[in-house]
Amino acid sequence: MSQQQQTQPQGLESFDENTRRELQQFLEQEQTKARIQTQIHEFTDTCWDLCIKGQPQSRFSRGEQACLANCTDRFLDASLFIVKSLEERKGHM
Repeated sequence: MSQQQQTQPQGLESFDENTRRELQQFLEQEQTKARIQTQIHEFTDTCWDLCIKGQPQSRFSRGEQACLANCTDRFLDASLFIVKSLEERKGHM
């Protein structure tokens, strides 16, 4: 069995090659969206726990706003750094 057949979800055998490729690309895009959503939820949970003390009010204080903005910025910076590092490693292989 080829590598491509092993990685395809079951049931795709009945489709032609172009349709299988399109479906595979769609599935990969949806998985990417799901990973991004998961990261957003993790950022939210982590930054909320770090920055919001006690019961939230109707508005965030200046300190809470600054903390939340800084926290999410650092997570995004770290994520971009990791992606760039992985791309560089992949390019050197």
